Amino acid sequence: MAIPDYQSVMLPLLKLAESRNEEISTGEAVEALASQLNLKDEDIKQMLPSGIQPTFVNRVGWAATYMKKAGLLEPTRRGYYRITRRGQDLLKQNLQTIDVKILKQYPEFQQFQSLKGTRGSEKKNDSNINIDLDGATPSEALEKAYENLRDTLAEELLEKNKKSLTFIF
Repeated sequence: MAIPDYQSVMLPLLKLAESRNEEISTGEAVEALASQLNLKDEDIKQMLPSGIQPTFVNRVGWAATYMKKAGLLEPTRRGYYRITRRGQDLLKQNLQTIDVKILKQYPEFQQFQSLKGTRGSEKKNDSNINIDLDGATPSEALEKAYENLRDTLAEELLEKNKKSLTFIF
């Protein structure tokens, strides 16, 4: 199974937090969700392109962050959180999924999202740069943008070098 995007992790994470009925750490959540989602060892070990963090850990972390901003989870201490009454009420609606569209119903999340650079799933078009950020965590979006800019710069430099070589010969 492919690693689910951070929005696909939200509902299982919230259900896990409810089932624990006490605080849960991101590490415990990663382990439990990886098992629940039948992820293979190679999926769990897959790193972000930067090599800084495993992709699945990053996605669980961002799912938790977004749900904290919406008031569905509350931090109890660093790296730990628990479900809130709001989170329990949302689960009672028996939704098939929880995503950014659902979180936008909460004013706290809207305020968080209005901050520069936290809009999540959007497309950025800047001349030759076209980055599809749907389902990407902010970390993944930054890495993708960096890779895209680097590739564009390399293409431009290559093209300039080709033109200057043409004038020499």
